[in-house]
Amino acid sequence: MYKLLPKITLALILLAMTSCGARSDKAKELSNNKSTNGLQEDSGDKNDYQAVTALLLSPKHPRPGEPFSVLAVGGKSILKSKIRISSGATESLKSRSGEGLPFWRIEQFKGLPEGKYRISLQNSKEEAQLDFAVKSQPVQSSDQGVWKTEKGWDAASEELYSAWVNALYYDADERASWKALDEVTQNRDRNFLYNHLSLNEDNPTEKNRVLMQPDCADNPFYLRAYFAWKLGLPFGYHECDRGYLGKAPRTGRWVTNEAGLSGSGPTRRFNTFVRMVMNGVHSGTARTALNDESSDYYPVPLTASALRPGVVFADPYGHTLILVHRISQNSDTPGVLLSVDAQPDGTVGIKRFWKGNFLFNTSAVVGEPGFKAFRPIVLKVGKPRLMSNEEISANRGLLPFSMQQKSMESGVFYHTMERIINPKPLDPEAALLDLIQALNEQLIVRITPVANGEAYLKSHPGEVIGMPGSPAGVFQAGGQWEDFSTPNRDLRLLIAMDAILDFPDKVFRSPEDYKFPMLKSSEQVKKNLEGLLTRKMSELSITYTRTNGTEQKLTMLEILHRKDAFEMAYNPNDGIEIRWGAPINSEERSTCKRQVPANQLARMNAVRVWFNKRLHPPT
Repeated sequence: MYKLLPKITLALILLAMTSCGARSDKAKELSNNKSTNGLQEDSGDKNDYQAVTALLLSPKHPRPGEPFSVLAVGGKSILKSKIRISSGATESLKSRSGEGLPFWRIEQFKGLPEGKYRISLQNSKEEAQLDFAVKSQPVQSSDQGVWKTEKGWDAASEELYSAWVNALYYDADERASWKALDEVTQNRDRNFLYNHLSLNEDNPTEKNRVLMQPDCADNPFYLRAYFAWKLGLPFGYHECDRGYLGKAPRTGRWVTNEAGLSGSGPTRRFNTFVRMVMNGVHSGTARTALNDESSDYYPVPLTASALRPGVVFADPYGHTLILVHRISQNSDTPGVLLSVDAQPDGTVGIKRFWKGNFLFNTSAVVGEPGFKAFRPIVLKVGKPRLMSNEEISANRGLLPFSMQQKSMESGVFYHTMERIINPKPLDPEAALLDLIQALNEQLIVRITPVANGEAYLKSHPGEVIGMPGSPAGVFQAGGQWEDFSTPNRDLRLLIAMDAILDFPDKVFRSPEDYKFPMLKSSEQVKKNLEGLLTRKMSELSITYTRTNGTEQKLTMLEILHRKDAFEMAYNPNDGIEIRWGAPINSEERSTCKRQVPANQLARMNAVRVWFNKRLHPPT
């Protein structure tokens, strides 16, 4: 990976290229966004939406001699386009690119003297231009609202947002994690919006820098707000109730970047604003009704082209993830769909799509879960408003509005997703090994939060962390319980274990989804898979630190054998050995010095039925 230059900001051009197809009368209002006229279908993309070409210059206001970067996004042909600078400095210093939807590439150039210039993107399929100026005089920031809205969202800015999210996490794998979101944005190698406003706002050593430590529900809004702030786009969130069974969460007051805030400097105002977002957004925000046009999100179809970086997954029990990257299936390995989530302690980490991380259920849940995109905010007579479902559907450059996930059965959902991630029949052994690796990663990730709870109670001897009284509260309460307990994580872990154990039978039930070796029946394949499962689970292991400081190694097979214990392993008031399922009277458990009080144990036994059902209790 190349190194991004110390100061990169962004000037945005939203490029049209002809013929958008039919638009509704309401959609004509989008001309208020002041983008260039029209959009062109990219002949390299035949999917549900039409790729839009866009160019970005960084920094937004380059100064004489300051290196600058150009980002091009669009269809596949963008990777072979030629980027030219009118000064003749056509050879870039460094470059990188990303393959997916959208495709993107970044080229970096040396600084130019003061003057006016033009960037041109050329190939046989796409042409675009962007004029910019290099000036010595710094640009003054506005004191209007949190930041000044320069234009509304449209297809090209959505394309850029998706590319930015993809580039931010492009080379990260499932073991990647960061202490906070701002640790990611302060990495100039990842973030091509780094110091975009030339305020030194992303410098990790700067006192007056952007600070972002969201939890899972806040994380998508923080990313969206950050991007909108940098580009001068509108941003808003709704205060929302939590709903109840039979009634999805409903939106209330809408808060936007036009809100007046006190505080000196744009960076401090932004930090104050995202703290407001944290207080206003919660787990119900993403589970509003799918057809609710006042919602901050709208549902997208389950197709390969619609599940792009930046799309949000709201599970039925309150967890939220953001898609960041897709690795295509090849002849040797299954495809992978990667996401990022945030935890209550602010930690941000990469998660793959599978049953162990993405829960989906539409029965007896509060609200309507699924994959959703941010509803674009456009301008009407200079004022922000949300796009309607009709307008979204009419704009072929946007991800389409879809009610496909409405009341969808979980089995249909997972099968649909499997075919998207792996459109060709899988080698069953390769698929099983991939799932085992995913479970191993999930167990490794669990080590840290369990150890954090142990460390806290060791440093606070005699303290007991309060446990919520209701079953629903066990999964949703805040405070120290949320910080150190693991009920949501452990429920997903149990579902993941089930998926692994069921895989040989699944292949036997659905042989059409898999590529069988010649002359082998489904019975033979199932038997081979069962043997492979036992062997591989015996090879892989995790290691945790016991109460006495010694290390305890557990193979994945041992963990599977104590699977039932993980239905009662989420309470931080238990010693760490209990939280890893150590059997009663075992040598492993002999070093355990702490157990939950009797009243909490009684509550845990009452809640256990939900773990056994592999369901969250309804609120």
